[in-house]
Amino acid sequence: MAEKRRLYPIVTADVALFTLQEQRLRVLLIQRANNPTPGGWALPGGVLNPELDASLDHTALRILAAKTRVALPHLEQVATHSGPDRDPRGWSVSTLYYALLPSDQVPAVAGDKTESIEWCDPERPGHRLAFDHRVLLGEALATLREKVGRGALPLHLLPAKFTLTELQRACEAILGRPLDKAAFRRQIKEAPQLVAVEGEFLRGAQRPAQLYRAAGGFAF
Repeated sequence: MAEKRRLYPIVTADVALFTLQEQRLRVLLIQRANNPTPGGWALPGGVLNPELDASLDHTALRILAAKTRVALPHLEQVATHSGPDRDPRGWSVSTLYYALLPSDQVPAVAGDKTESIEWCDPERPGHRLAFDHRVLLGEALATLREKVGRGALPLHLLPAKFTLTELQRACEAILGRPLDKAAFRRQIKEAPQLVAVEGEFLRGAQRPAQLYRAAGGFAF
């Protein structure tokens, strides 16, 4: 059997998968099991397989599912990096993505070619990241913050039903700063992405809070 020909440059997809834990923004890191950099920490990612992948979007979805057993409903491209020194295997091109998922929908169990996983602070991940993934993570976080700063609503971070306070806290966790409640409510008043769940409220010590859901076909 003829030896399978390696494609050059190496084409990869890497994903910054963000969630909320205890109202704090977290990103998924994996500990690599194979060469290069076995035991090193990195964003989930892998090499394009032209026999399996119709696009780099498919590469990102396939690799993340294999390494973490997470199925992503939403992906967004951030940037492309290339060069001879990014990867010890040779000249490489990597497309960076980010995605948002609520923590209760992320069965983050280590999958193939992964030693372990960890949800980390994206600004201070606590690990030295392999390749140029510290740069990639910074770009993904900056892109996410810029988008929310322009008024995009990160509904993919929230459960199926949520309060406006929970939505505000999600925005604050991404931006890294508090928001004025009155100004925030004015900003999202009558937002087409939000649908009030008729007759459903979150009840607590204070007056009941109306529950909302994302509108059908919502895209962040």
